[in-house]
Amino acid sequence: MAKKENLIIGVDIGSHAVKVCQLQKAGSDYRLLAVGSAAITPGAVEDGVLQDPEEVANAISELFKNLKIKNKRVGISISGYSVIVKKINLDVMTDEELSDYIAEEAEQYIPFDIEDVYLDFQVIKSDREDNDRCEVMLVAAKKEVIDDYLDLLQEQKLLPVLVDVDGFALENIWENASSSRGNVALVDIGASKMNINIIADGSSVLARDVVVGSEQLTDQIAGALEIEFEKAEKLKLGQIPAGEYQEELEEIFTQTCTQWVLEIKKAIDLYLSNNPDKPLATLVLSGGGSKVRGLKKYIADETGLEVVAFNPFANMTLNEKKIDREYLEAIAPEMAIAAGLAIRPAEF
Repeated sequence: MAKKENLIIGVDIGSHAVKVCQLQKAGSDYRLLAVGSAAITPGAVEDGVLQDPEEVANAISELFKNLKIKNKRVGISISGYSVIVKKINLDVMTDEELSDYIAEEAEQYIPFDIEDVYLDFQVIKSDREDNDRCEVMLVAAKKEVIDDYLDLLQEQKLLPVLVDVDGFALENIWENASSSRGNVALVDIGASKMNINIIADGSSVLARDVVVGSEQLTDQIAGALEIEFEKAEKLKLGQIPAGEYQEELEEIFTQTCTQWVLEIKKAIDLYLSNNPDKPLATLVLSGGGSKVRGLKKYIADETGLEVVAFNPFANMTLNEKKIDREYLEAIAPEMAIAAGLAIRPAEF
């Protein structure tokens, strides 16, 4: 039998819900052991910053209890204004030289006081012939924000072993779930933010967060039609017929989603201006916002790219007596980041 490798528990803390995912690795395959989502009160997390730790802690605690998860090693990811991801071009150095350089010179690349952030970096693999230079992905995250998350997890008797960036977690699960190695734009639309990560030649070359999300669309529907938020959410997702609201819904959809598409196109245009010989093959859509009715076709029409809806669990096995397949298909798009965290090994 293939050896089963222990992985961490992926905990994705968004502004609308907390998502938890547990996977098991056996050989080259993954098995889904547990998955779940718990809604949190609006305002409990704003722009990636904890505002109501108790609310979030209760949601995590209930998910672990209901899903019967015993593993305490967890990974989280962050996004928003408190994290900066920047690609820089440097002379080729040894790992030790690069580490020293980043520690001494990082302040010129980030808009934060260097004493207030945690720093990390990764050299990007390249097939370029220029052997004297290398590209480095630099990440800086505010200590205050990270420490609040770590304190919350530790108070729940959990052991945080990984803090990732949303876009990179998305990249990890895409690389493991897809057999395609073409250049792709990964776009995850959450309740209050959109993560864009463009992958070329197997490496992230552009990563950015945009403060727009599907809750914005629900709010506008509720306000314009003077209806309850819950009904607006169902109209947005096509769960109830538009009926008399059809014309107004189309107008609201066009106004709001045009803004989303403009942000996506800006990222793609920036990428193509720097990589004109590496066209994108596909745009991969995930996140709860990706379930907005008609959005997939709209983005395809506006960008001219093939747009695919991402199901991170499509090639995984599971115990259908414990996990309902219909429920899984319904929540799969919003579980991509949690799944991207959950594929990481627990041996840190």
